Amino acid sequence: MSETIIEPIEPFGLSLKDRKKSLFSKIGVVGAGKEGRNIIRLTSSAGLDVTFIEISQERIDFCFRRLSIGLDQRIENWGLTPLEKKTILGRIKGSVDYSDLKDCDFVIECIRYDKEKGRDTQMRKQAFEQIEQVVSPDAIIATNATTVVISELASGLKYKDRCICLHFPIAHPDAKLLEVVKGAYTSEEVYNKVLLFANLIKYETIDVQESNGLVSMRLIVVLLNEACQMVMENIARMEDINRLMIVDYGMRLGIFQVADIIGIEKLIDLMEDMFNEYGDKKYKPSPVIWRLFRTKQLGMHAGRGFFIYKDDKIVGTNSFLL
Repeated sequence: MSETIIEPIEPFGLSLKDRKKSLFSKIGVVGAGKEGRNIIRLTSSAGLDVTFIEISQERIDFCFRRLSIGLDQRIENWGLTPLEKKTILGRIKGSVDYSDLKDCDFVIECIRYDKEKGRDTQMRKQAFEQIEQVVSPDAIIATNATTVVISELASGLKYKDRCICLHFPIAHPDAKLLEVVKGAYTSEEVYNKVLLFANLIKYETIDVQESNGLVSMRLIVVLLNEACQMVMENIARMEDINRLMIVDYGMRLGIFQVADIIGIEKLIDLMEDMFNEYGDKKYKPSPVIWRLFRTKQLGMHAGRGFFIYKDDKIVGTNSFLL
């Protein structure tokens, strides 16, 4: 009988140490409010595993319910199949423990708005510090904030060069354009990786310098204030101003609808931040916006803002403002 030749197979296969990890294989999201859920949906739909952090199991369950409803709407519009929905949800994990972010290549801070505390810079700084304690030194840490300067958030970290800001549009989640902001410490390598990430989720980018409000919010709030002034002066009906922006200027949504989607309470915070930063009264919230805020008519999520909503669809104009 001929001798059996035994040859090791290791040289002909890929050992674990030889396998290269993809640049973005697992994404972390801190905060699963409306903005956070949008990021979770986008990244998981692009084939990435996502771990999000919330304050309680109740909030985690709520997030999954809202994500499921959003994906069902895409199924109804023939943009998704039930199997694809199941696959997308299978890539998502919720947790209350920051240590579950340890394997993430990229973590995006997106703290939910708190009715009592708002979303101050100190809360975001604490989130950044907790993230840095658990992720690897080369993991990227980002914020989705528009009125917080990324350099300030990064200043207390050990690895400051991995911090960056990128703003996902909330008024229209399928508007595939990201504002990307390099801080004073952000390395060119991190910036280029984020551009690759944007390409991975099929988004285009614009380069924005550090500034309160970035480009999108500075434009929106000034336009909103002027539209509110026209309502106060009885120049035109609110729904007609809204319609004009859509028909004449090609906006996907009218300015009052955009405000309702963002949320009146969030706009008040953003506008006051910009007013304090720049000292220009054009950023000061209109009395119309304050009136909605004080009467808890906070936009689409409350069922009533500039418009009245049912199942997130406009069913009427708020006569309270007329």
